[in-house]
Amino acid sequence: MADQSYELNEEGAPMDYPEHEQTYSMFLFLTKWGILFNVALLLAMAVGFFMGGGFLGGVFTFIILMIIAKILA
Repeated sequence: MADQSYELNEEGAPMDYPEHEQTYSMFLFLTKWGILFNVALLLAMAVGFFMGGGFLGGVFTFIILMIIAKILA
């Protein structure tokens, strides 16, 4: 069999911490806005389909909810 010896470093692998933090920050940003987008979309669909708002009522509801989310978030 082939010799499978590994050389382990005491410090571990070199990490690029600024890149790691930037990636995690982007993940949190996209998660937050993905959730806000889906909630606004579901509420706009409820207004459009079930509350008699129609297509334009749903679109206006979605736009207003996203503006409110931008202001608050």
